[in-house]
Order: sequence, then C-alpha cells, then structure tokens
Amino acid sequence: MRAAAAFLLAVLLTGCGGGNHKTATTQKACPVLGKDVTIPLLDPAKTRTATVETNLGTFAFALDVKDSPCTTSSFAQLARKHFFDGLIFHRIVPGFVIQGGDPNGNGSGGPGYTVVDTPPSDARYVRGVVAMAKTGAEPPGTSGSQFFVVTGADAGLPPDYALLGKVTRGLDVVERIGRLGDPQTEQPKRRIVIRHITVTP
Repeated sequence: MRAAAAFLLAVLLTGCGGGNHKTATTQKACPVLGKDVTIPLLDPAKTRTATVETNLGTFAFALDVKDSPCTTSSFAQLARKHFFDGLIFHRIVPGFVIQGGDPNGNGSGGPGYTVVDTPPSDARYVRGVVAMAKTGAEPPGTSGSQFFVVTGADAGLPPDYALLGKVTRGLDVVERIGRLGDPQTEQPKRRIVIRHITVTP
C-alpha cells in the first residue's frame, strides 16, 4: 500500500513538473495550437537578428529568444520559409505602431496556427520594440504571424503581447514608414511591402 502511494505521488509530481527540472531545458519544440506543424526551438545561447527588407528601406531587430522562445522560433521558421515575402504593412498608426505579417493584408490572417509566450509582467512597448499582434479574445502572449513595431515613445499597452525583439538598426526606416499612415483609418497612404525577412545566424 505504501509503495503504491509512493508511486502515485511520483506520477503526480512528474505530471506537474515537480522534481523534473530537465523538462524546460530539454524541450525541443513548441506546443502549437491549430495546424499540425513542428516548431523547433532556437538555441537561446545564440544571438539572432531578423533583417526586414522593405520597398522603403531595411531595418533589423534582435530576437528576444529568452522571453519568447516559441514566438521567436515560430517567427524564424516562417521567415526561412519565405512566408513574409510580398506581404504588406496593412496598419500604420502615426506615433503608435506599424503592423504587418498578415497574408490577407487586412488584419484577419495568419499562418494557420498560434503559439503562446506570456510576456513578463513588466513588459513595456516603447519605441523600437517589436511584438506580436493578437485579438482581444486570445490569451496574453498568443501569436501567429502578425507583428508590430512601436514608433511612439511609449505605446502604453498592457503586457499582453508576446515580445519579438528590439530594433537595432534602421529605426529611421521604421519611423519613415510610421509617418505614412492615416490616423483616422489606420490605413497606409501608400503600399509598403516586406520584400524579405532574413534571420541569422
């Protein structure tokens, strides 16, 4: 009887992660909701940069693999599969954000799946921060393929949006794009195309 109770306790602890600290460090892929797809985790020991080439210039940002392992891994995989090539920045709010990554071009699309990385409670969305867009009905940290770059000093958003990274080069390009939106409709005044996104190394 005592042996059976000990066995049951061990099973419960394993199921809850108790006493099994290897789970988080040896996890190889992200849990995905939706389409049957495997997303291998990026190596957190490596510094990764995403370079976004647009028809108005190029900007780059460092991927926040530490805070958002699944989000950054998914983004990198989509970029390497040329998912973003030819997509537009469909939402531009001057002094706030520029948003792209939607295959439908209107804010309704995605890759057919989502991942979740709950942001730190002290996450702030200040100028140059890149994060993932989501609907109000989705849990904090949910992401598909739509991302935004903050162009204002502080977007004043709650910590609900998975952190993708921070602009390290070409902030002037981001700000130039950010001036090309209609503040009333949040529509771009001209077509801003993502030609290609490269993730290195």
